[in-house]
Amino acid sequence: MKIDLGKNELIHFVGIGGIGMSGLALIMNGLGYKVQGSDITDNRNIERLRKKKIKIFINHRKENVKKTTMLVISSAIKKNNPEVAEAIKKNLPIYTRGDMLGHIVSFMRNVVVTGSHGKTTTTSLVSSIFTSGNLDPTIINGGVLNSFGNSAKLGKSNWCVTESDESDGSFLKIPFTYSILTNLDYEHLDFYKNINNLKKSFAEFIEKIPSVGKGFICNDDKHLKSIINKTKNKNFYTYGKDKKSNFQIVNIKQTSNLSIFDIKINIPSKKQIIKSIKLPMIGIHNISNATAAAALAFTIGLPEQYIKAGLYNFKGVQRRFSHLFDYNMVSFYDDYAHHPTEISSVLSGVRNVYKNKEIVCVFQPHRISRLISLKKEFSKCFKKADTVILCPIYTANEKIKLNFTYHSFAKLIIKNSNIRLIQVEDELQLQKFIKQNVFGRKIYIGMGAGSISNWMKNLKNIF
Repeated sequence: MKIDLGKNELIHFVGIGGIGMSGLALIMNGLGYKVQGSDITDNRNIERLRKKKIKIFINHRKENVKKTTMLVISSAIKKNNPEVAEAIKKNLPIYTRGDMLGHIVSFMRNVVVTGSHGKTTTTSLVSSIFTSGNLDPTIINGGVLNSFGNSAKLGKSNWCVTESDESDGSFLKIPFTYSILTNLDYEHLDFYKNINNLKKSFAEFIEKIPSVGKGFICNDDKHLKSIINKTKNKNFYTYGKDKKSNFQIVNIKQTSNLSIFDIKINIPSKKQIIKSIKLPMIGIHNISNATAAAALAFTIGLPEQYIKAGLYNFKGVQRRFSHLFDYNMVSFYDDYAHHPTEISSVLSGVRNVYKNKEIVCVFQPHRISRLISLKKEFSKCFKKADTVILCPIYTANEKIKLNFTYHSFAKLIIKNSNIRLIQVEDELQLQKFIKQNVFGRKIYIGMGAGSISNWMKNLKNIF
């Protein structure tokens, strides 16, 4: 879909407070377009927009689009939204975030990162390596990078590194030169209906890899492996621990805050080993993400020294095993993990390096639909924890009914993960429990995509 943007347009973002929408608004503002937006509540993303003098309306009203010439809407916005209804009445052009993002990055040499998990971290790692190599890319990410305190940044070069969202199929709208596929999992089946439809979309994405670029696909993922065996387009390299990978991860060592590993490269033009890569993150999933970023950087010709420096100096992403504070020798962390695969990966990484500590996972399920479809998988993903504190479901405004009791779900976790479980009814109960149990060699990790992040940060105030 072609979008003609004149500098006289006033572009209104409906749902501008979302991480993806706010990032796109920042980039377009930086490019000189006039942007404004609305959302139902204030948040940190909106604070960052205000610092750039972007006009924000709290609450959706038809008056907000009085002078607007164009709307950009997030996937969460419904047609009965008063601003959308007014735009339809005024016959204004309305575009999804995916359409607008695709148009903006079409002007650049674009690296697209997609997959069920690890997109944000991998996008950030590519950005860190590119920045180390003085490429100064434009970055459009799904999380806030600690290195510059934002989810988006307008660079001076023609390179753009973009996280592309597969949740609603919009990742197929983004043009790219290079791409990374991290994995494929049972996620967003409310949109795709079944795993086969999800696989078809990823296969379509692989077929789009251009002859002048290259794709990088995780060879340790069984679903991606089954897809690449059937695709006609073979213009990609594989990465992972699998021995047949073009970029094979070998000699892994991990400490409490550092991973060290080698990458064995086996591509038609070159066979070599990049030794002693240091990454200030733990977990095999993060080593895999770093390898994807390194493989891409190596392929476009960045010298080894920049690849190593970009990874070693990586400052991380907010809410990715982020250390919050310590009290009485007990450590508190915050993580975005909200899917069984993510939870299992994070806990495995933590258990691997903190062998003698009690790991307490403070888990808040996100979306009723996700819990219904992945109930069994959730019940098995806490095996590497010692204790789970189960919080109420963050519904994200879903109105559907849970077709089982929450207490039965708690019992299933105890049975299938073999852990101790404490169920809390609200933030106050969580604070009361932790205040009484802040002793010994413990690590508390908050996990979820809802309000749990704020709950974990607020714990500091109770001591």
